[in-house]
Amino acid sequence: MLTRRTLIASALAAPAAAQVDLGFADNGMRPTTRAFPQKGEMILQRSTPPLLETPLSVFDANDFTPNDRFFVRWHYPFPLQIDPAKHRLRIAGHVAKPLSLSLADLARLPRVAIAAVNQCAGNGRGLFSPRVAGAQWANGAMGNALWEGVRLKDVLALAGVKAGAVAVRCGGLDTPLVDNAPDFEKSLPIDHALSDDVLIAWSMNGTALPLLNGFPLRLVVPGWYSTYWVKMLDAIEVLAKPDDGYWMAKAYLQPANALADIAPGAPAGPRVPVTTMRPRALVTNIASGTKLPARALTPIQGVALGGDHGVTSVELSADAGRSWVPAQLGPDHGRYSFRRFRGALALAPGRHLILARAKNAAGVEQPLGQNWNPSGYNRAGIEPVAVEII
Repeated sequence: MLTRRTLIASALAAPAAAQVDLGFADNGMRPTTRAFPQKGEMILQRSTPPLLETPLSVFDANDFTPNDRFFVRWHYPFPLQIDPAKHRLRIAGHVAKPLSLSLADLARLPRVAIAAVNQCAGNGRGLFSPRVAGAQWANGAMGNALWEGVRLKDVLALAGVKAGAVAVRCGGLDTPLVDNAPDFEKSLPIDHALSDDVLIAWSMNGTALPLLNGFPLRLVVPGWYSTYWVKMLDAIEVLAKPDDGYWMAKAYLQPANALADIAPGAPAGPRVPVTTMRPRALVTNIASGTKLPARALTPIQGVALGGDHGVTSVELSADAGRSWVPAQLGPDHGRYSFRRFRGALALAPGRHLILARAKNAAGVEQPLGQNWNPSGYNRAGIEPVAVEII
């Protein structure tokens, strides 16, 4: 059982573990640790509240990210012991009948499973140039899982959403570190909350959610960044007006353009909440800076995500994008899931930058250049992999 003592012990043990270079321009070394309960080897970004990053090599081996290698991101401390028999999910606000539901109550509703990528809005923040403040993630603040639970809309139907509802706000058991700090609460527009794909999940890859990933319940919002995937879910409030809480009105905002992009030092301009993810492709079988023996064709493989639409193509290039070679896509687990890709490039002896770009069913394609914003959100561009053929 996870207790405060074991979590503190984990934090103390972690710095003594091995290190991994995340490739940042300065101080790219991060310790790796196996000390956190229910977790294998993870990159340690912060011990309390824990920020644990998945090593990129994990994505090379699996369509679905193993639970014990799935990234962890908390804003506030959270309970270390939860009795599932006593846990209750409260539904209140602009509803006909406020409810308090047990896990057994939820289990009586129709069960649904969906494959979906959960990705931190700041994934890749540590690679922004110029650097920005915040957790210095490389590209491992994401994971793909098969989530099982019930539809949020079915739970809301039990309570009876009243006419005039505009949003659904969700909160969990994590609590602020200091007095008067705002609770971590996120809201969805009512139409999105009532869609078929938004779940209240208790299962992840066929087993109960790990505590560090939100046990016993978490919201699953496929295609949207993980800030909306509220963990240890215990409260749902239907709102009759827009959510003006801190975590919606002031935090997790990005420039109001398609690429969430502004020039460094430019005025911030209009901002909007971070919501949907953009397509991304990541090479996973070759680390940047690797030296490889010369061969007729160099195999390239990795994972791609399409955001809120499925991946339809991945292309590879080694000539700065002047020409592209189509990669072969792996099994399709659904529009919100990772899609594996494989291909090969003819690389002459010397140095090369390998590029992989994804395109989704809506026609959105990764740009060659990287976007930038002062919060380090929604990294959208192609991630080059430097290799030397010898």
